[in-house]
Formats: sequence, structure tokens, C-alpha cells
Amino acid sequence: MAYMCQRDSYAREFSTVVVSCSPAEVKTDVNGKKETLKGFNIILKDTLLFPEGGGQPDDRGFLNDIPVLQVTRQGPDAVHFVQTSLNPDSAVHVKLDWERRFDHMQQHSGQHLITAIADLMFGFKTTSWELGRQRSAIELDMPAVTPEQVEAIEQAVNEKIRLHIPVIVRVVSVDDPEVEKVRSRGLPDNHAGPVRIIDIQGIDANMCCGTHVLNLSHLQAIKILGTEKGKKNKTNMLFLAGNRVLKYAERSHAVEKALTSLLKNGPDEHVEAVEKLQKSVKLLQKTNLNLLRDLAVLIAQNFKSSVDRGPLFTLHRKDGDNEFMNIVANEIGPEETLIFLTVGDEKTSGLFLLAGPQELVEKLGPRVAELLEGKGAGKRERFQGKANKMGRRPEVEALLREALAGWPPTEE
Repeated sequence: MAYMCQRDSYAREFSTVVVSCSPAEVKTDVNGKKETLKGFNIILKDTLLFPEGGGQPDDRGFLNDIPVLQVTRQGPDAVHFVQTSLNPDSAVHVKLDWERRFDHMQQHSGQHLITAIADLMFGFKTTSWELGRQRSAIELDMPAVTPEQVEAIEQAVNEKIRLHIPVIVRVVSVDDPEVEKVRSRGLPDNHAGPVRIIDIQGIDANMCCGTHVLNLSHLQAIKILGTEKGKKNKTNMLFLAGNRVLKYAERSHAVEKALTSLLKNGPDEHVEAVEKLQKSVKLLQKTNLNLLRDLAVLIAQNFKSSVDRGPLFTLHRKDGDNEFMNIVANEIGPEETLIFLTVGDEKTSGLFLLAGPQELVEKLGPRVAELLEGKGAGKRERFQGKANKMGRRPEVEALLREALAGWPPTEE
């Protein structure tokens, strides 16, 4: 049978009866981490909450006051995952998260319309689609789509929206001859019961289990954001429908206002201003790099010219890099001096270099990396790598001084 959500996609709440309740677990993403939640699978006599299918995500809502965290399809049943049990045969009031549902309806019906128009105008066949959280993508069986074709499709779909064309849902039996005439990628293996046909009058008829708007005017507008290369010689067409277009315009306007304030010019001059800033930054980076190289040479020469220089040279520079450390080490020379250099954050992560007599470096390099809670590798007179605890530099220096106290080893 068709669920209540499929018979009336605009219904927001209704009452039904619990058929079964069984313990269950689901794996879910909580703040970016995978977690396993324990709870119960609830099957209702009928449901207002759409289970995932046809490229459309599942609904959210409540059974009485209990949040529904997932809705899946198992054969003819919609299974609601909750974390509070409900007694079989008890009455339950189902309430829908309407904002999420209506957004999905707009994107799904928008996909049907774009797919039909792209096929009618250019013969582009849709092979799959994805309803994303911020934007949706239609996979077209084409290696490329031109900007002119994208613009033509966008104009055509919005013209159909303005014509107020009805979207009719029809339910027919699986053996109805009409099933063979409509657009479809085939029924799922676990399909049971009649077949739903979504008919955009005069434009497209397609088998689909999802929820849809009653009229194309409810889509408000469609914006095709462009295309990107897909897999296996296909093209992904990115789009927004309905309220997502309004939210996109709102976000874009907020960014435009912020850039206008920062760049001190009008929106039409933003790109030019940013390009000038990028050129200035590149020039400054090049100048800074040259200065850093000169500074490395001066630091090394200053140490070498010191009459009371010791066997250990240490230095930390926040804005340095690998090249800076290697210039210092090259200028000082590792033959007689043990050199310990670090760059990056003073307390957390950065880079390190240990240079000096080969025997000392091979012995101390791994211990330095261990103290700094990092990783490194060495070859002959050098050992360098990444540090994660730069705040432990004093411990490294103490280790090096202790090693130098017994260097060079005396011959027996």
C-alpha cells in the first residue's frame, strides 16, 4: 500500500496505531563522530514519515513527543527508530518536521522537472541524482554540457514553473500496461504493492516512491549552479529549488555586504580588488622569503664569528621554514657544532632539524623526535621532521648538552 505521506504529501500530522516495537541499534553521525545508538524499531499501521527512497532522504518528526531519528523501508513496512518504547496496539500521534519535508519535496520535484526538460531539449539522460543538504546534483549521461545548454535548461524549467502546471500522483498495479510507458530505472528488488507514477502534466511521467509538490508553482524557482565532471564520462548538474534559492540569495548577499565593507568598493569591483590583493600578497611573500634567507645567513655568520661560541647552537623562529633551517645549518657547518633548529608554534606543532657530527645525529635524532612527540628521518649529518610538542624544546636542549658533555668519546 502507499503510505499516508505518499497519499497526501502535504499532511503534517495524523493519528495511527503501533503494530510492533522491537529493540534495535543504529549507527549514526554525532558531531562528526560515528556512534551506535540503542533504541527501538517501531512499525505503524500507517505513517506520515517518508522512509528513505528514490534518492530522497527520510523524514524527521515525532511519535507522540518521541523524536524519530531514522525512517527506513523494509519490504512493505516503514520502520521508525526511536529511543523510547511504545506498546503494540497503542494509539500514536505522528507529527512531521514540515520544513525538512517541504524542502525535500521541492528538490525532488525540481529534479524530475530538470531531468525531463534536459531530455526533451537535448536528449540528456539522467542516470542518478543526489539530494544534498545544501545543493542537489543530477548525473547526466554526457561527457560535457555547455554553459549555453545549462542556461537554456534553466530558462525552460522556470518557464514551466510560471505556467502553474499540475503534478499528479497516480497509483496503478504492477501489471498495468502504463507501467511500461513511463520513464523509470526499474523497480527495486524488494518492491511490494502498486506502482506510483508522478505525472507533470504534458511534460513527464515517471515511476517514483517519493513525495512531491502538487503544482510546479510550489517550486517557486530553480537555479542551476553549473556543472562539474562526474564519474565514468558523465556530468553532474548542480541545482537549487524553492526555498533553497532564497537562502542562497540571502547568503550571497551577506557575503557581498561583508566584502563591500572589507574591500571598500562596490560588488562589481570585488574580483578586481581581490586580484590586486593576491598580487600584493605574492610580492610580500617573495620579499619576506628573501629576507628570511638573508637573515639565516646573518644568524649563522654571527655565531661563527663569536669568539666564545660553544659546541651547541639552538634557535627557534616562528616564521621560519625548512629552507631557513637548512640555510642556517649549511652556513654553520655540522662538522664541529651540534645544531638544533625549530620553526613554527612555540608550544604546539612545527618542524625541527638536528645537524652535526654523524655519530651524534644518528644516536640523538630519534630521541629528539620522541621528546617532541613527532616523527622524523635522517641521513648522515642531518635528522629532521615534524614536532607536535614544541613546548618540550628545553628538554631536548638538556639532552643535547648532556650528550655533548661526553663528546667526543675517549679512546681506551
